[in-house]
Amino acid sequence: MIISYCVNPDCPNPKNHPKLKKCYTCGSSLILNQRYRVIKRLGKGGFGATFVGVDLTIADNPLCVVKQLRPAVDDPQAFKMALSLFKREAKTLDKISHPQIPKLLNYFVHENQFYLIQELINGQNLQREVKNNGVYGEFAIKRFLEEITPIIKYIHSQKVIHRDLKPANILRRKKDSKLILIDFGAVKDQVNTQLAQTYGQTALTKFAVGTTGYAPPEQMAMRPIFSSDIYALGATCLYLLTGKSPKKFERHPDTGELLWQTEINISSGFKKILTKMLAPDTRERYKTADELLTALDIAPLEQGFSRGIINQTKQSMFLDESDSDDITNSQLSDTLSATAQLKKAIKQRKEQRRSNFITIKWNQDTFLSAYQTGKKDFSDQELNNFDFTELKLNKFIFRYSQLKGSVFKNSNLSQSNFYGADLQEANFTNANLFQTYFAKCNLQNADLRGANLQGADLTNANLKGANLCGCNLKNVKVSQSQLKETKINWATTFPDGGRRWWKMF
Repeated sequence: MIISYCVNPDCPNPKNHPKLKKCYTCGSSLILNQRYRVIKRLGKGGFGATFVGVDLTIADNPLCVVKQLRPAVDDPQAFKMALSLFKREAKTLDKISHPQIPKLLNYFVHENQFYLIQELINGQNLQREVKNNGVYGEFAIKRFLEEITPIIKYIHSQKVIHRDLKPANILRRKKDSKLILIDFGAVKDQVNTQLAQTYGQTALTKFAVGTTGYAPPEQMAMRPIFSSDIYALGATCLYLLTGKSPKKFERHPDTGELLWQTEINISSGFKKILTKMLAPDTRERYKTADELLTALDIAPLEQGFSRGIINQTKQSMFLDESDSDDITNSQLSDTLSATAQLKKAIKQRKEQRRSNFITIKWNQDTFLSAYQTGKKDFSDQELNNFDFTELKLNKFIFRYSQLKGSVFKNSNLSQSNFYGADLQEANFTNANLFQTYFAKCNLQNADLRGANLQGADLTNANLKGANLCGCNLKNVKVSQSQLKETKINWATTFPDGGRRWWKMF
């Protein structure tokens, strides 16, 4: 049952009838800014709370996120300053426009509380993802960094520091599995810091700036810089790799460095990157997101080149005088060749970042063993010609996986995610594909006869030669041009619910 939720932090019974305008218990207004009604609380912290609300001024009353910030100050001058800072920082956030950052829809003050209204994202945060699906491997972490770092680069270009990067503030959007960065600490921390500097120990300073374990030393000292987000991103990687909060790792008594190296099995090259991200000393940390992206590009090349081309280049650069006459011939040629090969390898690495990667060499037995122990995320894996007949694979994740010729006969794949997967000639006959996500998949010559695709998403999928005879395509996201390339018959139910296949084209 939908309720009207009171946002007064001191209200002993915040749940109200959905038609009320005033809280039955405490008398507080249930309509914020004469526009928003809160229906559910998502979470709370020292500086405020987060709710789900509805916008009463728009048709169909769309859902939104209502963030309440509570500047618990008694001094009128302090409140005036807090209000000014809130408006300034909110205006800064209002300028941010990125497809992987929720839109700021509104901001206002209501009954001495500050509010941000943001776009609601349907998805699961990475903290919950790890608890449900298990920890990441090195490959998954690299893909994570390659997607999230450009978002951080963008917000830094807008002169904004996130200040609260952590797994709970990164969502994986349900509709396309893209990472979404939420819950900027910029507003609350800027208000907190400025008030503390102006008024000393106020009621605000008892609240942490950032999250313990994820925030670096300079941020905890209320002096965040852009590379503070890089540290928090490194700490997030630690959690994704281990399922363990960074604050639970021991620290070096002299340097303050987190001691994590013995608990994670990763390559030496990636260990070097993570160590630099987590440097307590800002002089030793990556200063920009660009520096981190460059390191991610070059890291896979280091080991191979260190014993080969790079050593060859070094030898060419440090010659005895007796060899100087040969520089323009053999040695210089080798140096130029090595440099060209290095540039080519870096370019290939960049292209590889956008292609399908393979991390584990599975066979039928190892897959079934992982399946039986509850693993659900098989992103980026090579599973060609596997037999998934009659398996319950609902809500599984096969993003970017290789599944050519695999058999899914009579399987339950409802609400599973195949984004970008290669499913050429896969067999889905009579499978349950209700609300399954096939965006950008390669389904060329796939056999989907009799499958239930109701509500599935086939946006930009390659359907050339796919057999949709007898399929239920009701409410499927698919274009007419896509359907023209498929095989259909009188038993095919189309997106409009009809079977008028001869009138479709």
